[in-house]
Amino acid sequence: MKENGSGLVGHRHGSRPRSLTGTFGTTEITVPRARVEGDNGTTVEWKSKALRAYQRRTLAADALIASAYLAGTNTRRVRRALRALFAEGVGKDVVSRVWRKVKSDWDAWSDRSLAAEPIVRLILDGTVVRVRLDRKATSISLLVVLGVRADGQKVLLAIKSMGGESGEAWRTVLDNLIKRGLQRPEFLIVDGAAGLDKAIAAVWDGVPVQRCTVHKHRNLFAHAPERLHDEITADYNDMIYAATREEIEARRKVFIRKWRLKHRAVADSLEEAGDRLFTFTRLPPSQWRSARTTNAIERLHEEFKRRIKTQTVLPSADTAAMLFWALLASGQINMRKVDGWQTLATNPIDQPVERRAKVGHLRG
Repeated sequence: MKENGSGLVGHRHGSRPRSLTGTFGTTEITVPRARVEGDNGTTVEWKSKALRAYQRRTLAADALIASAYLAGTNTRRVRRALRALFAEGVGKDVVSRVWRKVKSDWDAWSDRSLAAEPIVRLILDGTVVRVRLDRKATSISLLVVLGVRADGQKVLLAIKSMGGESGEAWRTVLDNLIKRGLQRPEFLIVDGAAGLDKAIAAVWDGVPVQRCTVHKHRNLFAHAPERLHDEITADYNDMIYAATREEIEARRKVFIRKWRLKHRAVADSLEEAGDRLFTFTRLPPSQWRSARTTNAIERLHEEFKRRIKTQTVLPSADTAAMLFWALLASGQINMRKVDGWQTLATNPIDQPVERRAKVGHLRG
């Protein structure tokens, strides 16, 4: 036997049956047996990479059991709730083993080294969830950090349950990333929270920061009556989604001039964001779609809240963070590469668009 592409040489010697339980129920599979030749001429038993030794459940099945437990259901109720899916039932020892494995994996993931991660961009945002603290329903913040590798692949780096989105809370998250070996990023995308801005200034001053254009769009609505929302949206989108840096800057001036006269609070809100709302224009246009917003995290937030919508209050702050992580760790949610990943190696333009235009005019 020779395994294509791997260089392994050996011979098969039968197979063994195994029962595997997944979200599809329980099925019988046949696992091949083989001996492969080692470097020193001896042979060793071949091990499947797809199916671990003694594995009896798929990762998705374990995630389902763990999610039910994390959501506040006790062992007995987990067994009863999943009986329809797992025809032979789920014993309390299975629930306990799955829970211990998930907790062990979570601890290892939370403390893992990031020194070897080729992270070039970070996306940072927070979401509010309700948990039970001292028998009372309490709102806490889950602070989430996504990284973008040099090849464009998004990866979850950190989830921390905190009391809010203060500068101190975000500083705790960023300090933990640095302690674990994360290198200085080249670009940051944030939701615009003042606490996060303060934390970033303390640890990564000088790194280009993009303020989420979707968050600012919503913020503009808070400064105007509802009858003006459609008009604000039309003008805002006309500016943000213009084709070139120069067009964006020109329409920015038009937006401010118009709304200063029509409803000054809207113009003031846009000006409050400053140039950080347009940092994405310093990147190649192919990256603009992925660099304008924190939508990558927003989509995770939406999926997380959809999964827990029947749980008005989660049992604890720790399990809230673990549930969020488990959605990705179990493969229930997959993250694709960012748009424009092929040009991630291109450095951001240093000069703001308005100054570049003046320089070009003088040279002409």
